[in-house]
Amino acid sequence: MDFNLSSEQKKLVASFRAFGTEVFTPDHVSQWCKDQGLPDDVMKRFVDTYYKFADKESTSAAGHSLLDQALIIEELSRCAGATLPFQNDLFNLQIVDALSEAGNVDSAVADYRETGRLMFALAISEPDGGSDVMSMKTSTRTLDGKIVLNGRKSYVNNGEYAPYIVVAAIDADAQTDDSYPALALWLVPRNLKGIAAVPIDKIGQDMLPFASLSFQDVELKPEYRISAEHGDFRRLFQMLEYGRVLLCASSLGMAQAAMEDACAHARSRKAFGVQVGRFQQIETMLTDMELRLTNMRSILYRAAWAVDKGDSERRLAVALMKRYIPETSVEVASDAMQILGGLGYTESSRTCRVWRDCRGNQIAEGTDQIMVYIAAPLIVEKYRDF
Repeated sequence: MDFNLSSEQKKLVASFRAFGTEVFTPDHVSQWCKDQGLPDDVMKRFVDTYYKFADKESTSAAGHSLLDQALIIEELSRCAGATLPFQNDLFNLQIVDALSEAGNVDSAVADYRETGRLMFALAISEPDGGSDVMSMKTSTRTLDGKIVLNGRKSYVNNGEYAPYIVVAAIDADAQTDDSYPALALWLVPRNLKGIAAVPIDKIGQDMLPFASLSFQDVELKPEYRISAEHGDFRRLFQMLEYGRVLLCASSLGMAQAAMEDACAHARSRKAFGVQVGRFQQIETMLTDMELRLTNMRSILYRAAWAVDKGDSERRLAVALMKRYIPETSVEVASDAMQILGGLGYTESSRTCRVWRDCRGNQIAEGTDQIMVYIAAPLIVEKYRDF
């Protein structure tokens, strides 16, 4: 089995490494975390670089395989040592491309390529639902000839600022014999009457400004609907796999950054007249950290490949990946903080930021525990004939 990247993938990674090294300096990252976002020119440079290497024959809005996207996010997260908005943008593009009718989001994709900014935020998760997407309560209903939207959404990235919100809602007007209710996606102007946003203060992932949104008797026009006549929860579940892969790529990249910081400190710091990296305890920690990084990378690439190829075990591969990588990245970051000592526990240390951001990824896109709920039945079925 060949574990090497192709020549095209190596060029892709090298290009984003050059971009990330130049742009994500410690001072820049610190400032952009305070600003809760990246400048327009950085976003545009990312998009230009991204589509420069895009597959010209691809019909996907993303233009790259999921594995290639994972490589990009891994590399940039390593350079920055922080969670970046790019992974959310790519996931949002994937999900609206898959769930909307042909041509409904062409303007959004064109605008993204032109400006580097997505014109919409994606609203799926709900305060009372979290990882349980099936408990969605936000819905649309026709009342007196008008389509009315009611409900609440939580952890909407850029929900305060995006000019449009892509809202996933139950279509209460639709009749279905399926066990799943009818699901619809709506491209809703942010300035409509009845929409309110409240920012969410977090302990990490500072470049992602999250908000809670409420929709109270928001009147929608029929043309706001971008999904097919009968949306599909099953398709939504499949698309969530893309988000989990990109999130894990970010966790891996950040953990790699923490490892590099730990090694640099182990080389340069001396204690009791001896290089810290020569202490057996530190050698053991670094060895175990490298082992975790190797395992994470293998699991990530395997899961991304499975999704790209439509492999029969893709759902299990993604669940195992999401179960393992965020938690393991926290362990790597924690050990790096320990090696750095008091420096690692200060705001000036990017390893401290890596720890916080990776810890949040244990909750985002389906918690560690939900992954067990998904994986265990698949594992039992996998070994049915043994």
